Amino acid sequence: MKVIELHESVTASNDREADRLRDEMKKNGTLLINLMSSPGSGKTTLLGRTIRDLGNRVKIAVLEADIDSAVDAEKIDALGARAVQVHTDGMCHMDAGMTAEGLHAMGMEGIDLAFLENVGNLICPAEFDTGAGKNVMILSVPEGDDKPLKYPLMFQKSDALVISKTDTLPWFDFDMDACVRRAKKLNPDIVIFPLSAKTGEGMENFEEWLVQERKAWTNLS
Repeated sequence: MKVIELHESVTASNDREADRLRDEMKKNGTLLINLMSSPGSGKTTLLGRTIRDLGNRVKIAVLEADIDSAVDAEKIDALGARAVQVHTDGMCHMDAGMTAEGLHAMGMEGIDLAFLENVGNLICPAEFDTGAGKNVMILSVPEGDDKPLKYPLMFQKSDALVISKTDTLPWFDFDMDACVRRAKKLNPDIVIFPLSAKTGEGMENFEEWLVQERKAWTNLS
């Protein structure tokens, strides 16, 4: 398994680099999903379930971004998906240049869906365009329904919100209606998927959204 040491991109314009990467991914037929959340929200578990469920429909690759370690990439690799771990040299986010470097090292040939599992936090990743075609954030039930009030930019920048670990709702004081209302106030177009990757409840809706977004991205019928 590859482990790549990345340093902060020094491109003159991250936005231009992001646009170039999006063009490249579209020409390649690959939809890049930037997956953002707090640590422990269930990103890797969600990816593992998605790989198992969609393995016979789409080819998936995962770029795991962390400050250190390769534990997440090892989990994805064990599922048979293409995976590369990148270390961000202490940076709390990925930008377009760093993402492009990691994707090129991993190789995108034949990949339908590529996931960037961004560094875990709800602040920095929302501020940097990675070149992804879609931004997806995860909010887990144990984190609380007030996160849209505390981290508005993350919700504003995301195309979809996964409310994860719904199997824990009986044990936490989480107001689903309030969370949805707060997220929609910040971003009326955000698509929301309450689900549990552990039990599988709600996964079908999220996975079908991924498949349809990839078709739309590549203009497939």
